[in-house]
Amino acid sequence: MIKQLDRYDMIILMMAVALTCFGVVMVYSASSVMAAKKYHDGFYFLKRQGIYVLLGFTAMYVAMFIDYETWRRWAVPLLLVCLGLLLLVFIPGIGGTAKGASRWIRLPGFNFQPSEMAKVVLIMYMAYSLDKKQEKMKFFSTGFLPYMVLLTVLLGILLKQHDLGAAVTLWAVAFAMLFVAGARIQYFLSVVMLALPILVYVVMFEPYRLRRITAWRNPWADPTDSGFQIIQSWLAFGNGGIFGQGLGEGKQKLFYLPEAHTDFILSVVGEELGFIGVMVIAGMFFLLVQRSIRVALTSPDDFGRYLAFGIATLIGIEAFVNISVVTGLLPTKGLALPFISYGGSSLIISLFAIGILLNISSKARSGS
Repeated sequence: MIKQLDRYDMIILMMAVALTCFGVVMVYSASSVMAAKKYHDGFYFLKRQGIYVLLGFTAMYVAMFIDYETWRRWAVPLLLVCLGLLLLVFIPGIGGTAKGASRWIRLPGFNFQPSEMAKVVLIMYMAYSLDKKQEKMKFFSTGFLPYMVLLTVLLGILLKQHDLGAAVTLWAVAFAMLFVAGARIQYFLSVVMLALPILVYVVMFEPYRLRRITAWRNPWADPTDSGFQIIQSWLAFGNGGIFGQGLGEGKQKLFYLPEAHTDFILSVVGEELGFIGVMVIAGMFFLLVQRSIRVALTSPDDFGRYLAFGIATLIGIEAFVNISVVTGLLPTKGLALPFISYGGSSLIISLFAIGILLNISSKARSGS
């Protein structure tokens, strides 16, 4: 088995497994007290995360052995399925709503978030399409406009779901892939100029988004409401110092820091393992993205290159945005820390994407 694994990029595999296992430990540390109070079971979130990890590792293992060329044939059908799933969340009785956001499809014992699937499916479709177009990328009508139409549809649905974090992530990944495919800079600038007024409208005319911007600029102006979460996050990092309070010894997770086991789990890491712990996690993400880009550069064909680059960009952007949010560099938005935050959809899809990367790495090493 070890000899069989030698054909894959072992650093990518080890980083993904290590981050996931570390995430299980931190989910339990961040959630046990809250789970005991709310569900009368301190292991409630740990047990569920354990199931998600098993499903995620299974998805990664299967994807490792599926030739990545298979996703070329399935790109369009999967995109259509994904669009259908994104629309299903609006159907009463099927879609689930939490805190004003409609992002989930209710399944027995599990809520599935189609936007997580949309991220990887969009990468598959763009890799397939960009590989076909090649020189057409220099022309606006054939090499740029069709992707803007698709992005507009996807972003419109996600904004209707009140999922600005996923919308921004899709936009950033798509633009990165178009850039490496050779789209002209002036196309990007023109779209950004057109999109800015829309972005301002989306933020200014949604009270909760405007409150997030205000809290980001000055959280102390409303320390008990809109600024509460980021202030508690800063307190967690401050309490942690260089070496941390010790695993399990954090105080901010004790009903002070909202979403301690999901979006703000890195704040718990900062309090319990200190600056050094946070830097180790950031370094692991950096190494994972760097090796993923290396896989893209050594892929035997353009489809594999675009696919690997898209996945590397997705992981890098999600990690960067989450770290920036919990440290106050960006306004608060609901975006999980890949592999570490509690949640099934994000974890399973992320590990599945790692499996695809590993398959591409095996082809690159064999030269086929």
